[in-house]
Amino acid sequence: MHCPFCTSENTRVVDSRYVRDQNSTRRRRRCDDCERRFTTYERVEMRLPTVMKRDGRREAFDIGKIRAGIEVACSKRPISAERIDTFLDEIERHFMDQTEREVSSERVGQVVLDHLRGLDEVACVRFASVYREFSDVGQFLTELEALQSLQRSEGGLQRNEGSLQRGDARPLRARADDR
Repeated sequence: MHCPFCTSENTRVVDSRYVRDQNSTRRRRRCDDCERRFTTYERVEMRLPTVMKRDGRREAFDIGKIRAGIEVACSKRPISAERIDTFLDEIERHFMDQTEREVSSERVGQVVLDHLRGLDEVACVRFASVYREFSDVGQFLTELEALQSLQRSEGGLQRNEGSLQRGDARPLRARADDR
């Protein structure tokens, strides 16, 4: 390790501590030449796949872009910031565990949708409307019908921020007509 003050290579570790919230090791170092102290952090570099965009471009996987979309989809929903952070950690971990070096943006969007369905179904439809570029109400209805058929296949249960509640299995149009 080079000293940031005199660029000498004669440095040694004085103290090491594990930093839990950052999953890193903090090392206090001392330069033998100029005798100044400095701190370094050591952490494991996790490799995320490259994302292939629809237009053929490739870019680095960016959890910040997913975060922005999730925050918009979850706005005005009863979902805590901690729950969103946990959700994003799950998504990132999912892609770290993959052996593929490249993944399509469609695959990223589908994985987010699959995870988001368990977090909040309204947020899931909101995210899908942007990700799949809905252009008319029919596409919303198709997405809602798919969610309802999934609910029926899971025994009529729906999730709402980790808690299970009995859902109304009637089609959305029938419920709207009751009003």
